[in-house]
This record gives sequence, structure tokens and C-alpha cells, in this order.
Amino acid sequence: MFETGRLFTPRVDRYSQIAVQTNRYSVPVRLIGRTVRAMLHAKHLIVYDQGKEIARHERLSTKAGSRLELDHYLEALIRKPGAFPGATALEQARSAGKFTPVHDGWWDAARAAHGDKDGTKALIEVLLLGRYMSHEHIVAGLATALRAGAFTADAVALEARKTAEADELPPSPDRESLPERSRSARAKVAFLADWRVSRLPPDTRPLPSVAPYDQLLRHRRPGGDTASQGEAP
Repeated sequence: MFETGRLFTPRVDRYSQIAVQTNRYSVPVRLIGRTVRAMLHAKHLIVYDQGKEIARHERLSTKAGSRLELDHYLEALIRKPGAFPGATALEQARSAGKFTPVHDGWWDAARAAHGDKDGTKALIEVLLLGRYMSHEHIVAGLATALRAGAFTADAVALEARKTAEADELPPSPDRESLPERSRSARAKVAFLADWRVSRLPPDTRPLPSVAPYDQLLRHRRPGGDTASQGEAP
């Protein structure tokens, strides 16, 4: 099967971007300094590394434009969280609706609770969840965690998983709606370690017995008291 498009083999620059027909597109930061294969189609650009797709962008119709994906920079930004607020990729994510007011609200609260650096790092950890969880579930997790005052990535991940699991249940007339579930979670958000413990199977082992220690008793005194070995009767 042949691809229909124009092939380019650009080198990834130090900003984790490639140049294709006067425009710039981002790729994951781990590829800085490497040559990749880019296939330009009528409406989109696909970037490959060693035969594997590593980026996909909507094609720019302007000249000297840029299309940056925030996810491509997260590994670098978590090491330098001070660069996150002014990142061009963050501005584009906001414009595209990928970085929502819920993200901003949780981020503001996390910075107030933990300080600018640690609060921003916590947000970036939340954004990294997007690599294996859906955007909608993460936003729901952020909203629930914000209402409950829980400002860790673990708390957001747990609430996002709860939403995902609830969405997988079959429809039911008496099933609680998502807004109701969210309101019921305001009082308390369980953390990931507690959630894992709650998922452990029940302990079916018998209760411990002290019966074998009865052999250490020599005899009973009058009145029901016991005398240990070596003690005078």
C-alpha cells in the first residue's frame, strides 16, 4: 500500500520542531537532533520515526506558522516548570480547547496550596495522564478533585478512573448521573493507595489460635490460676 503525500526528511531542532514548507511542527522532545520522516497530505502532516507514527498535525495553510502539541514538551517542562506558564504550546492548547478552564482552576488552586513550582509540576503530572486516559475523564477528575480540595496527580487519576469505570457500566434507570456522582464526592476524595487496598480480595485465612501454647502450662492451682513451667505449685 502506497501513501499519497509528499515526503520530507527533516532534522528535529533544539526546540523539538521540524520545518516543512516554511512551517514548523512539534515532535516529542526525545527526538531532538534526529532525522525523521514526515509525510505531508492535503489536510494533515504525519511524522514517523523508525516506521512508527510519533506525531500527527493538522496541516498549516499559512506561511511561517507553527503547530505545537503541548504533550510533546511535558518531559522537558516538568524539569523546568517555570517555563510552563509562558509556553507557546500552552497558548495553542488553550486556543484549541485542550487546556480548559477546569485545568486553569485546578492549577491555580494547586499553586496556592503547594507553591508555583510544585503546583505546576503537579499539573504537568496530570497532563501526562492523557497518554493513557481520555481527555474527558481527566477533566472530570480535575473537576471533582478541585471541589474536594485534592491537589495531587494521584487524586485526579483516581477520580478519572472512577468516571471511566462508571462510563463502562451498562445503562440503568437508577444509575447515578455524572453530576450527582461528582457532588457526592465533594466531601472526600480517596487517594490511590487507599483505592488499591479496597480492591484487594477478602482475607479468608482462619483466625490465629493460641491452643498450641497450652502445652507450656504445667498444671492449674486451686482457684483456677495456672502455674508456668519451673514455678512452684
